[in-house]
Amino acid sequence: MMTKYFIYIMLFVSVFSCSKKIEIDENKVFKLNRYDNISSLDPINARTQANNWACNLIYNSLVKIDNQLEIQPDIAKSWSISEDGKSYVFHLRNDVYFHKHEVFGKDSTRIVTASDFEYSFNRLKDPKVGGSGGWIMNNIDSYKAINDTVFEIKLKEAYPAFLGLISMKYASVVPKEMFRNGNEDFIKHPIGTGPFQFKIWEDNVKMVFRKNPIYFEFDEKGQRLPYLEAVNLSFLPEKNSEFLELIKGNLDMMADLDPSYKDEILNPIGDLNPKYAHLLTIQKVPYLSTVYLCFYLDAPNAVDLKLRQALNYGVNKDKIIKYMTKGQAFEADGGFIPKGLPGYSAESGYAYNPEKARKLINGYKKTTGKIEPIELTTVQEYVDVCEYIAAEMAKLGLPIKVNVVPGPTMRDGKSTGKFTLFRANWGADYPDAENFLSLYYSKNFAPEGPNYSHYKNVEFDKLYEEAFLINNPEERAKKYQKMDALMMQNAPILPLFYDQTTLFLNKKVKNFSMGPIKLLDLTRVYKE
Repeated sequence: MMTKYFIYIMLFVSVFSCSKKIEIDENKVFKLNRYDNISSLDPINARTQANNWACNLIYNSLVKIDNQLEIQPDIAKSWSISEDGKSYVFHLRNDVYFHKHEVFGKDSTRIVTASDFEYSFNRLKDPKVGGSGGWIMNNIDSYKAINDTVFEIKLKEAYPAFLGLISMKYASVVPKEMFRNGNEDFIKHPIGTGPFQFKIWEDNVKMVFRKNPIYFEFDEKGQRLPYLEAVNLSFLPEKNSEFLELIKGNLDMMADLDPSYKDEILNPIGDLNPKYAHLLTIQKVPYLSTVYLCFYLDAPNAVDLKLRQALNYGVNKDKIIKYMTKGQAFEADGGFIPKGLPGYSAESGYAYNPEKARKLINGYKKTTGKIEPIELTTVQEYVDVCEYIAAEMAKLGLPIKVNVVPGPTMRDGKSTGKFTLFRANWGADYPDAENFLSLYYSKNFAPEGPNYSHYKNVEFDKLYEEAFLINNPEERAKKYQKMDALMMQNAPILPLFYDQTTLFLNKKVKNFSMGPIKLLDLTRVYKE
């Protein structure tokens, strides 16, 4: 089987090299699958995870985010921010080239300049182009190339998360030469500056990238990156088929779990099944998403603060993680800001304490005389977690009735305030805690904004607005912690768990890592 697969790799490489046969060692080809397919290799459409993964192999932006969620130089080697936080000046490297292509003339490539970012930003915001990432330009007042290596951006309002925003693949640089005939040439052969360059795409079958031989990054020993010679993506639609190909050695990585094979690949406590220890390694990393219960505070029958706090104390989140997610999540021991994101603090939340919960429930009952059942709304997929919460709280004297609705009804109801208590989750659009705390800013009330709880606190709002004037990431993280703790005192939510990405890797794969924003980066990956 493996011999046949190596022959297949040699065959497609020979096709790409215009009949010049180039033998590539299988150990220099990274093989993975995307069951959800890829719809576009244009960075302005890098909306889905599948598109994002592919685009991250091909393109670069001004800045990038590392696995610790810190801003790092990319094509911009340095930058400065004005005192008012509204003006950014980027100084670009002068050794970054576009992938080789005949469109660039006799030299077959050219160096990237600041005017390329000007063109790329114009294209990103152009409604006629129809990209899905134009929204990241909403707070940009102007931008221009000062000269070949200096690019200036001015904002309408100060926004400390701005660098994280333009690290998204939407803001990647592309060459204007590829758009002389509209988008047609670029769709056929996308060109970027990244570690890998496009070679072939057979829709629903495979996609192949080859090493960019003029990529600008080098390792610590002076070797040009990347180490791999090629990346081969397949598009098997069945998740169980992906699992079978992984254990056969035909794939080098599988991300996340599916019920069809969860019990086979994991033991009862969520670790790798020993029968696969000789084939695979497992990595578990935080993912920027929080699963929680949300109280609608403006409901006619809004849940009292004592009962909201009782729920926070009374739910054993550790059992939910062990028995319902099989260890594939992190207990929400802090507030709404998830683990892995600056601003997270375990001190913001409520530790499991059923006696405190019981005391709060009895105190409320003594004051009011009785407790009406609280309706908890969810979709079918999460009914088991909600029924467990209801059973646990019933033991403490708080009746909860689980209401199951279809997905569209849930989406409409949480936006329009139809549910007193409902299950929800929130994932980051960009790696800054402001993205999470915006859900509790009073000017963001749903349905116009994401504040589904209708939480309102003058001090919180003041801190939220002050954070926009802080450019220092450490100082801003401290402000975020304070806001998260303040919000949790009022308990408009019950955080249940922080999501996790579970990766399964062929044991040959080395130096692979993935951060909380779940981008695929193969620049420094190699195989033994």
